[in-house]
Parts: sequence; structure tokens; C-alpha cells
Amino acid sequence: MSTNWRISSFNGALLAAYFIPTWTIVAFKIMVSPIHGLYERPNISVALFISDHLQLAALNTVRFAWLLALGKLTVVAFFALFVVLITRASIRRSGGCDEALGMALAIGSLISFASMVMASQVGESAALRLHATELLLLLGTAIVLVVERPALPQAERSASAPDLSLQHPRILDNA
Repeated sequence: MSTNWRISSFNGALLAAYFIPTWTIVAFKIMVSPIHGLYERPNISVALFISDHLQLAALNTVRFAWLLALGKLTVVAFFALFVVLITRASIRRSGGCDEALGMALAIGSLISFASMVMASQVGESAALRLHATELLLLLGTAIVLVVERPALPQAERSASAPDLSLQHPRILDNA
């Protein structure tokens, strides 16, 4: 059994399993039909905020919808890059995949926070719960990523801590 998975890597992989398919489907619906895709359930708060508060013309609404889709696809791309990078154990242990995860978390948190604020402004409670949940997932992983340090390389680990394998029992050292 492999024991070199960091908590942030595992948590990031779980987030990627949610955000990659969900946000890809939402973004492709917007790209196929910008106005109809914008008024789908995951984006309804953004669409209502645009129509009620910003009062944009149809072409500007389409541009805003495409910008939202581009932002969500950027988050998906960073999560996909993160998943590719965590397949290598050496990259995963040293924390080399943290940059891709950090960018996905930052951009995704910004999109979810803006969507949550827009949902609260238009009074859309279901969308508010959805975006608040996504924001909490992203922020929780960001906190774990910031707090958790990368694992020490094997040479430093053996020099700083005694070997606790079965061949050298710790109980006999206490005599």
C-alpha cells in the first residue's frame, strides 16, 4: 500500500473529481447556447444579476457568458493538470503539483464567491447554497494546502528521525 499521499493531494483529487465534469458540462452548455446555458440552474444567479442590475444588451450578455465559461474551463484545465501531476509519486511527495492546485483553487474560489454574492443580491437561495458549498470546498482545500508542508526527501528523513521499522523496535531503546 502506498503511503506517500499527502492530505492536500488527496483532497485536491477529490475536488478535481467533482469540478472537472461539473464545470466542463456547464461551460460547454454556455459555449453551445450562451443565453440558454447562462440561464441553466448553476448559472441562474449570474444571469439574473446581469439582467437585473447591469442591464446589458444581448451581445454583451453573450460575451459575459463566454467569459464565465472561459473562467470555468480555466479552472478545469488547472485541475486536470493537477491530476496529471499527482500520478507521479516523486512530484506528489515533493509538492510539485501544488502550483496547479493553487491556481485552480484561487480562480475557482473567485468565480464561486462572485456567483455567491450575485445569488444573494438577486435572492436566489438554491444558487446561493450551491455556490457557498463550492466556495467552502475550495477554501477548505486551500487551507489544508497552505498548512501542510511537503514531505522531506528520503535522505533528510533518515537523518532527522530514527528508523522505526520492525527490524529496530523502539521498546528496546528505552532501557
